[in-house]
This record gives sequence, structure tokens and C-alpha cells, in this order.
Amino acid sequence: MRRRHLLASLPLLAAPTALRAQPAWPERPVRILVPFAPGGNTDALARLTADLLQAEIPGASFVVENRTGAGGLIAAEAMVRAPADGHTLMMVAVAVLAVAPVAMAQPPRFDPVADVTPIVNLGTNPFVLMAHSSVAATDLAGLIAWMRARNGAFPYASGGVGSFQHLSMALFLQRIGVQAEHVPYRGGAPALADLIAGNAPVMFANLSEAVPHAQNPAVRLFGVSGTTRAAALPEVPAIAEALPGFETITWNGLMGPKGLPPAIATRIHGIIAAALARPAVQARMAQIGADPLGEGPEPFAARLRADVARWGDVVRSAGIRVP
Repeated sequence: MRRRHLLASLPLLAAPTALRAQPAWPERPVRILVPFAPGGNTDALARLTADLLQAEIPGASFVVENRTGAGGLIAAEAMVRAPADGHTLMMVAVAVLAVAPVAMAQPPRFDPVADVTPIVNLGTNPFVLMAHSSVAATDLAGLIAWMRARNGAFPYASGGVGSFQHLSMALFLQRIGVQAEHVPYRGGAPALADLIAGNAPVMFANLSEAVPHAQNPAVRLFGVSGTTRAAALPEVPAIAEALPGFETITWNGLMGPKGLPPAIATRIHGIIAAALARPAVQARMAQIGADPLGEGPEPFAARLRADVARWGDVVRSAGIRVP
């Protein structure tokens, strides 16, 4: 009886020892990889995340590192190959894991779902369907009629092959049964500049890019790609009001490699989720053009699985291929 009692007490005695054996985090500077160049939404959210973590973990250092190329897969592969100790993380945009692995001619050497650990999804943002003022339409129904009358005979701009601007238009054209010529640019800003100049008739622009042009007489805003109207553009209808179920949004979330200790993921999520509830942080998110979310590891992982399946189907059906 005494021996059984002693054996039964061993887990209780061992538990504090196991807890003490866990290394402190962080032990050295934490890299937050960004798969795109500085200046965009993903980069801005990575820098916001670094600031928020730095403020809550005194003495720690969080360094944003831009590592571009291959639709974000170069940064993603560096992250998944890093030790799963919480010192290499990545600010991921949905297109990096849900689009690039299918669209790129050279597929990645990792699984975009199984080889990552979602930590916290910071926020989402929709896109805005815009047209140059020379397009003879004043509302979404009129724009759809304009497109159908020119089926296959008009171009549209986007921020690049496989970008969410590209995918949003591809999905929209599928829904209305129209074909058009895709004209990719090196980013959303030059595409929008050509739209404003009248060199491209239509495009989907990032919300943050579209809002400053809401009163620009050179363009018209026809619809927001979220399921509801955007607070920043209350007069612009959601496309889903005319095409029920239509939705294209992008998200940006922090991830780590497979096997990241749950305690680290939980700690980071708690810090970021609490910060996103503060008005000052919400104002900074609004400047970036993102709606705060704060989604935790499990729902974030479920969202990733769903988006990888959904957007993979869109890429394949639209025949999108990046050399």
C-alpha cells in the first residue's frame, strides 16, 4: 500500500520539476519573417506585432526581417525549417500558404498546413471593386452589365499573378459568367495608378488603397468584397448584396514551425489579442487598413485548412500559374 501511494505521488512530484526544466522564452532575439517588401499591410502588421510583444516582454528583442521571393514561399520555407523554439516566426498572408503552393511552377518542399503552427490571426481586410470613370456604369448592376456586354474583350489590372486582387477578380468573373484579360502589375499601387490614369478600366484594390480615392472623380467604387459593408466606406455596398455568398478577404497572422510549444503560442496569442482590444491599437490597425481579429491557434488553424482548400480550387479552375 505504501509503495502504491509513493508511485501515485510521483507525477505530482515530477510536475514542478518538468515545469522548471522548460527553457525560458525568449532566450535570444526573435525574428519575425515577412514574405514581402517593406511598406505593405503584411510588413506593417509584422512591425505592429513586434512593438506589442516588445512592450509586454521587457528585455526581449523582436526583429522584423523581410525575405521576399517566390510568392512568399522563400520566407515560409525558412520559417518551417527553423527550430521550433519560438525564435523564428512569420507574419503570413493567406496567399502565401493558400495560393502560392498551387500557383507556383515550383511547388514548395513543405506542407502549408501540417508544417506550420498558427498562433494568432491579427486581422482581415476586404478588397474594393473599382472602375475608371470612363466605364459607363454607376452601380454594381450596371458594371456587371458593362462587363457582360464586353465578354472577353476588356482587361483588368491587379497587383500581380496570384495576388488576392487577381483571385478576387477571377472569382467575381466566374460568378457573373464573364471572361477578361488579366494585366498584372508589380504591386497594387502601380495598378491603381494606371486605373486612375485611365489605362486600365477595372480592378480590385486593397481597402486601404481604395479609401483615399472614395471622392476621386477619376474612379468609381462599386463594391466591397467582404460579406458586409466596410466601416470606412459605408456608402459602398458589399458585393454579396447582389451576389449572395460572394466573399474574398485576406488575413495576416503570426505563425511558427510545426512543433512550436503550445505555451509559447498561447502566451503570444494572449498578448496580441488583449492589445487588439485597445482603442489605440485599433486606430493603428485602421491606418493599416485591417479589421482587428485576434483569432487564436485552433480557429486560426481551421481557417487555414479551409482557405488552402478553397483557394487551391480557385487557382486550379482559373488556370493561374506563376513561372
